[in-house]
Amino acid sequence: MASRIKKTRLNLFAGAVMAVGLLAGCAAQGMTVRNNSAEAARLALKSGKGEKAVSSAEAAVAASPRDASLRVLLGQSYFKAGRFQSAATTFDDAMKLGDNSARTALSLALAQIGAGQQQAALSVLDDWRGEIPASDLGLALALAGEPERGVAVLADALRNGENTPKIRQNLAYAYALAGRWKEARIMASQDVPADKLDVRLTEWASSVAPELYQKRVATLLNTPIRRDAGQPAMLALANNPAMEQVAAETTANPAAPVAAEKAPVVAVGGELPAADAAPALAAAPAPVAPPVAAPVEAAPVEFAAAPAAPAPRFVSEPVVQNLVIAPARQARAVVQKAAGTHLVQLGSFSSPQGARRAWGIYSARNSALSNYHMQITPAVVRGKNVWRVAAAGISGAGAANGLCSSVKKRGGACFAYAAPRGKSPSAPGRDASGPMMARKR
Repeated sequence: MASRIKKTRLNLFAGAVMAVGLLAGCAAQGMTVRNNSAEAARLALKSGKGEKAVSSAEAAVAASPRDASLRVLLGQSYFKAGRFQSAATTFDDAMKLGDNSARTALSLALAQIGAGQQQAALSVLDDWRGEIPASDLGLALALAGEPERGVAVLADALRNGENTPKIRQNLAYAYALAGRWKEARIMASQDVPADKLDVRLTEWASSVAPELYQKRVATLLNTPIRRDAGQPAMLALANNPAMEQVAAETTANPAAPVAAEKAPVVAVGGELPAADAAPALAAAPAPVAPPVAAPVEAAPVEFAAAPAAPAPRFVSEPVVQNLVIAPARQARAVVQKAAGTHLVQLGSFSSPQGARRAWGIYSARNSALSNYHMQITPAVVRGKNVWRVAAAGISGAGAANGLCSSVKKRGGACFAYAAPRGKSPSAPGRDASGPMMARKR
């Protein structure tokens, strides 16, 4: 009997080793596919071949679905192909995977504008207004349906000494979107030759109607406008768990034959003992930062045109499809063994991207937050949608108050509260928003 058990264990061990070996082989093959496909996508983008870039970038993401930089590359490819809905989903995925760069936030907002999601775009722009350059922020606000706000941002930048062709031309177009054609002509004339000024203004007039939001973004990015069914379901983050979770589930399966060596288990009260249920209910490990591909070498985002360009365009072709990818910053979230009794709310934001970004900044400033996990809860405050970010998994009021005191000492704003019993923890009916954390870490 002992030799039989020993033999079974050896077989199980060998099966687990084989499973890990197969995973390693698949990972190496996937790395090759990822790198080759990503390079093909970049080359296609440089050549202006949007559809080819999309197919190559989708292959790269399929091979490495949790790589934030590849998601950004795919979003850029969707942009070039004129698929704004897919681009919006993909840039949002990149931010969920830890890309907290202002460029990705700006790209997400532009994609949402092109997809007709103006309110979502405005929320992103509001949360990132301290990091997106004024020349880009002002034009994006104008494109999102708030031209007067865009004018204010651009005019302030101009008065503060940022007197560049980019600022002036973006301000001129914002004036046009606001219906202030006299100011638009005066401002545009500073950089546009007199014989081309009427052509420029006529082009602007042809796209200022509210329903032409897609045309405005397509003109900005120099892309076509295409019907878009959305990102393929096989690339959705929900269908692509972390590799560590897949490996854990794969290596857990060989343990099933052990149950065959035991005597039959009789269920008591309709439930099986926890020990027998464990193999099928193996917990997923804590998330880890995804691998980051080599940076894409390209020019930074530019909205404004070089002056006196021969083509009657109000902006240059911004190289949104060739962003320089910074290493993704992954918000650290530790999965607690216990749900905890208290939470500490750190802030309230107008978009989930802003809430995730704030957690990363807060946790960088307060090392104690790394002992707890991030919880984002949607709410409605005075008729507006907000997303609250809190540290969850705290045991006891004393620990929660101590953590909040630590946050306040470092310039944050917070309050501690008890998690309601029998319900998903959510903050009380007040909105104690902390600083919007708009500046860089």
